[in-house]
Amino acid sequence: MGGLTRLSTCDWPGQLAATVFCQGCAWDCPYCHNPGLRPARASARGSVLVSWGSVLAFLSSRRGLLDAVVFSGGEPTLQPALLEAVEEVRRLGFRVGLHTAGMNPEPLRQLLLSIDWLGFDVKAPFADYARITGVQHSGERALASLRHLLASGVEYEVRTTWHPDLLSLEDLYRLKEELRSLGVAHYVIQQFRYQGVRPLLPAVSAFPPLFDCSGEFQRFEIR
Repeated sequence: MGGLTRLSTCDWPGQLAATVFCQGCAWDCPYCHNPGLRPARASARGSVLVSWGSVLAFLSSRRGLLDAVVFSGGEPTLQPALLEAVEEVRRLGFRVGLHTAGMNPEPLRQLLLSIDWLGFDVKAPFADYARITGVQHSGERALASLRHLLASGVEYEVRTTWHPDLLSLEDLYRLKEELRSLGVAHYVIQQFRYQGVRPLLPAVSAFPPLFDCSGEFQRFEIR
């Protein structure tokens, strides 16, 4: 674990949550705002590792005060002990949320049996993933994971971070059609945040122009 946020109102909308940040991510998205979590282990310049025991002790003291625990990252599904950790949190009486980019389809399929909500990051039209993640065939893995999610019945939001240097308006409309055809009901466009990222992309001052999906999903938000 690379960090713990003791109170968050945004990592699971509508829930008062503690957020556990898992160390390690195999993809290299230019807009990542947690680059210190990408290495499998924290470095002197990156995150500060925290022990699972200290997290459990904190959560035990917050029973009845917090609604939920969210596992974020990095990419939490790379952690082989994640399912065990989820079950420990559930035994404390918390609901469990998960943030994932879907890079690990089979572990995610197993985790979907034990979590209550999932925030799923979709990077681009699935054939174009490599130009965002830097990893070939990453779109195929994300698509397989998204299908697992949609078949599971778990509450979710699918969200895309937008930056004009990475996704054109045409890309957004292509992605919208792909998501609709898969049966996605809740879709969120997130504006790129410059704070905390590596200096690879310029700041953006406006949301995607002329892009409106209202009426095409059960819920659509620009955040």
